[in-house]
Amino acid sequence: MRNWNSNNRCRRIFNIFTVRNSWSMIYIVRTTSGREDIVIDMLASKIKSEGLNVKAIFHPAEIKGYIFVEGSLGALEKAIQGVMHVKGLIRNPIKIDEIQHFLEPKKETLKINIGDIVEIIGGPFKGEKGKIQRISKNKDEITVELLEAATPIPVTIATEFVKIIKRTGDSDEDE
Repeated sequence: MRNWNSNNRCRRIFNIFTVRNSWSMIYIVRTTSGREDIVIDMLASKIKSEGLNVKAIFHPAEIKGYIFVEGSLGALEKAIQGVMHVKGLIRNPIKIDEIQHFLEPKKETLKINIGDIVEIIGGPFKGEKGKIQRISKNKDEITVELLEAATPIPVTIATEFVKIIKRTGDSDEDE
């Protein structure tokens, strides 16, 4: 089963529900850089078809040439045999604490103020410029007044869909 999680910094996560027992460790599989997704697809297919004791496979976007696999060492050794682009297996298990930061959502805080000029970079108003009128930090939303509209139109959008062009108090330089 393939899970795409946009709040997670991992590009690919596979959960495989064929685990026979709950005891497992996390191992690192070395792959050809840039071929991690292909390796994950092939491993997931092989693990499912052979019913191997593997819980999850994931690849953090920040790490090239490595994927992490949770399962038993024997099952993992069997799974990687003959899989293209697999360069090897690091047999020393790692602790979840060592990779926990890859699993946690990356929260980017946009420092915005009322009066800042922003460009909308997503949604139906993409490309429009507006002035921030209200900030709702608990919902990560802002209300902007579109500048280029004939009539001032207040639009509420998520902060992830804006790029700051000019901060209040800045000169005419773009950021």
